[in-house]
Amino acid sequence: MEKIRTDRNGNIQILSEEGLYKPDAGRFLYPGTLVPDKTYLPMADKNLSGLGTYQEQFIYLDDQALFGNAWAGSVYIKHQLDHPHLLAGGPDFSFLISDGKSLEFLAESQSLWKETLKGQDILDLKYHKSDGIFMILTSGSLLTFTKEEQRLEEVFTGEGLTCFEILEEEGKIVVGTQEGYLDLHENSYQPVGDLRMQLPWPHLTVIKNIQGKLWFGSEKGAFMLREDGRYDYYFGERWLPGEKVLDIEEDVEGVLVLTDSGFAKLVQVEMTLHEKAMLFEEQVRERHIRYGFNATLVNMDKGKVSTGRLGDSDNDGLWTAMYLGGQAFRYAVEPTGEALQNIRESMAAMERLYSINPVPGFPSRSFARSGYIDILADPERWQHSADPEWDWKATTSSDEAIGHIFAFGVVAELVDDQQLRAQSVMLIDTLMGHILDNGLYLVDYDGQPTTWGRWNPDYVNALPPEVGDRKLNSSNIIAMLQTAYHFTKKEVYRDKAFELMHEHGYLDNLMVPMERIGNAKDGDDWSRMLSESWNHSDDEMYFLGYWGLYRYAFNDSLKAKYKESIIDHWEAERPEKEGAWNIFTAMVNPENFDREEAIWYLQEYPLDLISWTMNNSHRKDITLIAPNFRKQSTTEVLPPDELRISRHNANRFVLDGGNDGRSEFSAGDIWLLPYWMGRYLGVLGEDAIGKDRIIDRKLME
Repeated sequence: MEKIRTDRNGNIQILSEEGLYKPDAGRFLYPGTLVPDKTYLPMADKNLSGLGTYQEQFIYLDDQALFGNAWAGSVYIKHQLDHPHLLAGGPDFSFLISDGKSLEFLAESQSLWKETLKGQDILDLKYHKSDGIFMILTSGSLLTFTKEEQRLEEVFTGEGLTCFEILEEEGKIVVGTQEGYLDLHENSYQPVGDLRMQLPWPHLTVIKNIQGKLWFGSEKGAFMLREDGRYDYYFGERWLPGEKVLDIEEDVEGVLVLTDSGFAKLVQVEMTLHEKAMLFEEQVRERHIRYGFNATLVNMDKGKVSTGRLGDSDNDGLWTAMYLGGQAFRYAVEPTGEALQNIRESMAAMERLYSINPVPGFPSRSFARSGYIDILADPERWQHSADPEWDWKATTSSDEAIGHIFAFGVVAELVDDQQLRAQSVMLIDTLMGHILDNGLYLVDYDGQPTTWGRWNPDYVNALPPEVGDRKLNSSNIIAMLQTAYHFTKKEVYRDKAFELMHEHGYLDNLMVPMERIGNAKDGDDWSRMLSESWNHSDDEMYFLGYWGLYRYAFNDSLKAKYKESIIDHWEAERPEKEGAWNIFTAMVNPENFDREEAIWYLQEYPLDLISWTMNNSHRKDITLIAPNFRKQSTTEVLPPDELRISRHNANRFVLDGGNDGRSEFSAGDIWLLPYWMGRYLGVLGEDAIGKDRIIDRKLME
């Protein structure tokens, strides 16, 4: 593939070595294909070598002439070059064409001038309308040609030149190189400033001015220069079917980017965050509900959602709890029957986690119909239910428990449905009763505590203060006990919480500053393993627990301490610009919670939640920092739509990752939870934040 062009009718044509092609079908999430363009019968017999547009109509080069099918087919000018592939149109149907070695000027339906350049490869031709000159780029120079003088003039020399664009309104010419780009003054052709090298990838292949925005194609993706001097980067199969960009073209809907593996149409869709939320609500219900769980599509074929199946997960209960909490916040803001039914269905799945296994009060990780253990995730963790039709997953962890308590508390507090409230309180009491009856452990079917379901002081306080689990488990269990007391009023939960805080130091544990958390060099092997680096799943557990820790605090004195601890944690997390953690912090600090960053996260999260492989470590416009405990790789976090899709338990500073489009994540926990929570807390308005611009992906390959 060589060139891509559109005409005034919105038609798209691609010229390749095999001939002329056009796109067939294709829309967001549903890629189309390229097929031979058979629109004009004689075109199949043409030995096409060049494609362009003139007066918004297609114009072609073959081994005989320059011609077009518009203008009643009257444009047909014979040339003398061997397979020319470059063309630029001037006034009155005048054209400059090239085969990469020679130039020929066509006007008045004939050839008027021809010259061969020695020792230089001709790379591109353009017409400068305001100056009335043709411009020619070679690998080492920029030249001009005028119809009147019919001679070449070298106006700029350089090394490794690759492409250029004329910015008539700005009065400059942008010249791309293998190491960046230069701005030239259009009159003097002198550089304006230094070579700009800090680009996502500096080896440029094409530059286009589209609607006042400067777009660049490179050997590794495309990028657009923003008003703040930074770049929106489009690389990886979320955006482009190939790495090397061959051409960029304006389209009636957006921007076409032709790569060595096909082309993509990048479309900017203007919508409010509420409109985006409604799209995500549809996404969840259409493709991500498994027995009421909030699930992931897996085993997909290269991003084709129709090929995937609903997958099970270690954390079916956790991801569903986060979706459930989001739907409860949604119902509190917009009490619709749809949201209420979503809550009912998820609550049914959550309750069955407790009843499908034989252990009183123990929450299963997941459940599935029997007969498929061998193909489920972690087959060794699955157990047969008393009902022969079903199996359940054991080894439940602490992140499941805190997620359950968070969601049940939100439903019990905010959803004005007596059956759902009673169900939520019953499940809170069921889980917390199991934990207290078993000495502050989650005890599995085998009578042993699970690996992570441990809040007993003998375990927690055996960890050095530098180990995050000591602080985390203390914070979580106090939040869980406060929530249980708040809704059941059973003194046993209140008494146990105060016992842990005053007799076992849990209040001191949860107040340990985040700056103290780090490597436990003097601890045992388990402690050292737990503290090798920062665990971002811990952040998820902390913040989910903060709802019950702060909102259901036993007294104002404790509430003030909890606020101090939460803000201390948030300060450590601020560089990640994590939307959910900023919104949770708004609960305790509504005047200062990085509102703009929370909005940025929601705006920039892609509509395409497919797990495309995304790579950024090669970029030259990011600043890497030394390896560190928190695994922060760059000085500033990249936008969500330039990174792999990840849940809130992932490190947002991971530059590379994904799985080649083999799964699609649900927006239920990733996006809808922070959005609806922000709406409930009153820190996000339905329209008060204005319009955000979301880049959609339309792929033809």
